[in-house]
Order: sequence, then structure tokens, then C-alpha cells
Amino acid sequence: MKIRQENGKTMVLDILRRRYVRLTPEEMVRQCFVNFLVEYKGYPTALIGNEVQLIVGEKKLRCDSVLYDRDMQPRMIMEYKAPDIEITEKVLHQILSYNTQLNVKYLMMSNGTQHVCLRYNDDTCKWEFMPEIPNYADL
Repeated sequence: MKIRQENGKTMVLDILRRRYVRLTPEEMVRQCFVNFLVEYKGYPTALIGNEVQLIVGEKKLRCDSVLYDRDMQPRMIMEYKAPDIEITEKVLHQILSYNTQLNVKYLMMSNGTQHVCLRYNDDTCKWEFMPEIPNYADL
């Protein structure tokens, strides 16, 4: 991870946006998590977008990250929180609100120490917890 000081602020290189962004606790979680997905789970950088804008009702919202399939259709929404923020039902409701627009089959939430991954089961019409973060090839 490349980190530098810029005008008295700590900046980190976002490998997806290819520019330096301010290093906040949430941004550290995002950068570490994206690097993990790319390096260890085989997620292609070209198929992940950071800060993806959505319009839900009259609100403009931003998904922290969205994973696309090879046809550039949204496949997974990722939501990051700072390490001191628990992954709770409130976070789940936040990511589910994004999914009203994207209609993905996978949701992932992380605060750097707690990771929650859900998959939508078409047969039961319910979200199911996954025991681990899937490899890209298994999505």
C-alpha cells in the first residue's frame, strides 16, 4: 500500500481509482479489503468500482464498492466501516437500500476485523450468511 503526506494530510493510493485519497479509518479498511480480494480471492481490479453513485428515491447515495461480472452487471455490493463501528442490522439495512437499485446476489460488509458476506437464495427468496468470503471464480 502506498501512503504519502499531502498538505498535512495522510493519503493512500486507491488501486482502483488510481489516485491518492485521504486515509481515514474507513478508507484503510477499504484499501486493505480490496487488496485482499484482489491478491487472495482472485477478484479482477477492472471489475471493482469504488464510490459508485446511485439514486435511491430522491437521494444520491454512494456504494463503497461494487463488484461487476464480466458483462459489467453488478454482482456484489461492499460496505466498509471504520474498525470501531460494529457490523449491525443498521449496516445491513444500509446495504440493502443500495440493492433496491442494483439487485445483486451478494452483499459484503467489513470493519476490518468483522466480515459478513450474504448470498441471495433464489429458491427460498432469503439472504443466507456465507461461512467465508468467496473466491471470484465461485460467484
